[in-house]
Amino acid sequence: MIEELATLFEEYRILGAFWVTVQLTVLSAIGSLIWGTVLVAMRVSPVPVMRWFGTAYINVVRNTPLTVIIVATSLGLWQTMGVTMGAERFDTIGFRLAVLGFIAYTACFVCESLRSGINTVQVGQSEAARALGLGFAQVLGHIVLPQAFRSVIGPLASVMIALTKNTTIAAAIGVGEAALLMKEMIENEADLLFLITGIFALGFVCLTLPTGLILGWISNRVAVKR
Repeated sequence: MIEELATLFEEYRILGAFWVTVQLTVLSAIGSLIWGTVLVAMRVSPVPVMRWFGTAYINVVRNTPLTVIIVATSLGLWQTMGVTMGAERFDTIGFRLAVLGFIAYTACFVCESLRSGINTVQVGQSEAARALGLGFAQVLGHIVLPQAFRSVIGPLASVMIALTKNTTIAAAIGVGEAALLMKEMIENEADLLFLITGIFALGFVCLTLPTGLILGWISNRVAVKR
């Protein structure tokens, strides 16, 4: 068993594939937090057009299968419209398009988590801020969102864990992450099916478990005391 395990690590870039998964997760998480924050600002905006756009975007994208979104970024943006995201190599184009698709999808869940956090902030705080002359953007940015983020770190941890597992869908457009390598290894080493499956299952546990534990600890440390 140990010899077979060592052989697999020598013949295949297992650690490299997981590194691509980590990069997909981190970049998509950062983009999702930014775009999700913009979306939640639209959803609670006093401007009807912005509220309509935010609501429509969430309802459409959140209910679209992620595989469809990822494949659409490749077939629609790249192969049909010629969008390359500033890259020239095939693997780099696929990677960047996959990140774009993950951001577009995951931001919906970030937005809804933040919106639930906004609902926990006492209305009187916003009213007091407006009475002092603060505008909508100032109230949202300085008073509401900081408290909302502190109250939804736990739910956001679940979103980030789901994002880590969702990165396997990038294999659908040829991104060389863990799931694509796992498929290749199973095809070439069918007699080691259970060993290969165990390696990748353990790999994803090592990625997701620390994320949940760390963000859970942070959530307890910064939780708003009410």
